[in-house]
Amino acid sequence: MGMPCQVNSILKLSAADYPERLDLGVTYQVVKPEYRIFPLDVPIALVNSDWVAHADVIIRQLTWVDRQTQLIFEISRIYPAPFPLK
Repeated sequence: MGMPCQVNSILKLSAADYPERLDLGVTYQVVKPEYRIFPLDVPIALVNSDWVAHADVIIRQLTWVDRQTQLIFEISRIYPAPFPLK
């Protein structure tokens, strides 16, 4: 018997979850549906629902609860200009 889980190397957030303002060193919390695995303590891209990258984030904490993934992440770099990843 296995546990369904997604492996993600990019943090994609919906418009409702995307921070209004990105500030270096600030931590944010988000809940993603389903169980997911993300790299911890290394920079990964933060993209919006249109797959446009705005910053790098470092995931500091990942918790699985009730078929959801709770993340605490920190902004580590803000790009001078956003760019599409798709």
